[in-house]
Amino acid sequence: MYSPSKEEHEALLTELAPLPVQGRSWPKPVAIAACIIMAVIGIRLIMTATSETGQLASPYVIAAIVFSYAGLITISWFMLVGRTTVNDSGIQQQWVMRREITWEEIRFAKFVPLLFSKRLICFPTRGRPVVFQGGSKELQIAFARISLVYKNRA
Repeated sequence: MYSPSKEEHEALLTELAPLPVQGRSWPKPVAIAACIIMAVIGIRLIMTATSETGQLASPYVIAAIVFSYAGLITISWFMLVGRTTVNDSGIQQQWVMRREITWEEIRFAKFVPLLFSKRLICFPTRGRPVVFQGGSKELQIAFARISLVYKNRA
C-alpha cells in the first residue's frame, strides 16, 4: 500500500500553512437546524406525555424514548459546538468521544463532499476508518489537499 514520502508529507504541511487549520465540524445552518428539530421533537414529546395516550404508555417505552432523545440532544449539541483541527501531529475533532489520527497512522484518505457535510475519511494502517467533519471552507480545502496526498496509489 502506498504511503506518501517524507518530502510529500512536508510539502502538504507547507501547503496547509499556517497550521493549525481549525474550524467548525458542521456548518452553522445545519447545526442550528438540528437544534431546532430537537426542540420541535421535545415539544411534541411533552405534548404527547401530558395527553391521555401518553399516560397509558409503558414505563419501559417511556424510558427508551427519553434515553433516545437524550442521545439525539447530545449529538445535536456536538454538531453545534464541535471543532476540527489539522495540525503538525495529525487531525483531531471534538465529538462525543474525541476523534483523532496521527499522520503516521493514515494509510489512505478520501474526501467525501456530501450536500450538508464535507467529510474526510481516514483509513489507518490498523483498525476502523476515522471520519472527520469539515464545516468551514478552510477545513474543506485542507481535506481535499490531504486526500490528494494520501490517495490510494496501489
